[in-house]
Amino acid sequence: MQPPQRPGLMVLEDAMAALLAAAGPVAGVESVPTFDADGRVLAEDLVSALDVPGHDNSSMDGYAVRVADLQAAAGGALPVSQRIPAGHFGAALQAGTVARIFTGAPLPAGADAVVMQEEAEPAGEAGGLPLVRFQVRPEPGQWIRRQGEDVRRGAVVLARGTRLGPAELGLAASMGFAQLPVAPRVRVALLSTGDELVMPGDVPPAQMKPSAIYNSNRFFLRALLQRLGCEVSDLGIVPDQRDATLAALRSAAEAHDLILSSGGVSVGEEDHIKPAVQQLGGLDLWQIGMKPGKPFAHGWVGRAAADGRCHFIGLPGNPVSSFVTFLLLVRPFLLRLQGVVGAAAQGLPPAQALVAHFDLPKGDKRREFLRVRRNAAGGLDLFPNQSSGVLTSVAWGDGLVDNPPGRAIAHGDVVQFLPFDALLS
Repeated sequence: MQPPQRPGLMVLEDAMAALLAAAGPVAGVESVPTFDADGRVLAEDLVSALDVPGHDNSSMDGYAVRVADLQAAAGGALPVSQRIPAGHFGAALQAGTVARIFTGAPLPAGADAVVMQEEAEPAGEAGGLPLVRFQVRPEPGQWIRRQGEDVRRGAVVLARGTRLGPAELGLAASMGFAQLPVAPRVRVALLSTGDELVMPGDVPPAQMKPSAIYNSNRFFLRALLQRLGCEVSDLGIVPDQRDATLAALRSAAEAHDLILSSGGVSVGEEDHIKPAVQQLGGLDLWQIGMKPGKPFAHGWVGRAAADGRCHFIGLPGNPVSSFVTFLLLVRPFLLRLQGVVGAAAQGLPPAQALVAHFDLPKGDKRREFLRVRRNAAGGLDLFPNQSSGVLTSVAWGDGLVDNPPGRAIAHGDVVQFLPFDALLS
């Protein structure tokens, strides 16, 4: 009797599409101070209640002028009839005069240009008013910021699903928003499995058992989750016992939106995550055509309450595999849970075309994500050991080369580079 045929490897984009299709935004809206909203995701459109700027104003320290008066002025000198600091309105500009004006000050009625102070010079007095001579003849509109040129009243300036950064917070403040409506933080329960795992600090290196390893995955996964703005509950290391695994999953599902594990989703007798998730909910095990990171699990754990399910994702145990699959698959999944709208929540960021300064004589049969680093010449160097257990390659590198199956690379070839800063944002 022939053994059952193993399913073919799943294309990365197909896995990503299936994962994102299951990720609906977490329900709810929170109001937070604009000062505290960095990294949060807007839950509603922000509509401006005013024009920004609210009035035509000067973009320079200088003189508000009427261009026609300058053209008619004898000797190019005109009297200064008023002084307008920022935050104050001046009177209408008298014919044949100019106004001393400062950056941000409203333009007086009748003025149609600003000459910056570096292009003007004192020219004595006339009738008790200082005279100014201008070295240029401005065009109408010069150095004037028009009312509403940044933001128009009634415009949607920041759309629902925007992830807020420093520029967006400043823009929201310019429209008068002291509080912002944002999506709730995604609650993630992080757990590790494996009796071989030891926490740094619990056992000194000299006393480590030959079969023991320090739990590195727990540290970088927690940091990655926090960088994405998640609320992380670290459940620690779950023993390789069925009852302990079931209890940890049941408890985590009640108070979290996602359970994220590393290791324990293969078919070994001591790998209890798979049967436990299947008992409490449902699980799909995917073999993805990528290296590193072939094994991947996605499913759900039921809740006792009536509000449905908690997502489950199981990552490979090898540290580089876990790191890379998080960047390529878990990151867009979490952004979708946060309600992010746009390219960031669609999958991989745009790749950069850079030159390889290395040789890869033989491509892998799977799509490979090679750890590389940009060099001073603008090309890419390859870390010499691409094993999925060599976490040094990730700390050394600053991105990945997305290399198609079977493709050899010669020095000088153009390759597709995915920088870590784009995958970590």
